[in-house]
Amino acid sequence: MKLIKLMFLTVALAATGISFVACGGDSAEDKTGPEYTSAYICPMHCEGSGSAEAGTCPVCNMDYVANENFKGASGHEGHDHDSHEGHNH
Repeated sequence: MKLIKLMFLTVALAATGISFVACGGDSAEDKTGPEYTSAYICPMHCEGSGSAEAGTCPVCNMDYVANENFKGASGHEGHDHDSHEGHNH
């Protein structure tokens, strides 16, 4: 029984390590690619991910999240441009 638990723990740790390597993790790498700068990004910042629209990561299949650091062309994301009541442009 101890052997089975040890094998399960080893497999779980290996899978976790592989997932961080495959999706980049939080290393000191270049953060200028679409996986960091798109409007919607993968929480794991998988290489080649990122989109202008909500969806799922093509690498790890996690749901994209809105990028709070996204700097769009107009700088006015998140509100309706047809109505400007309450603020000036």
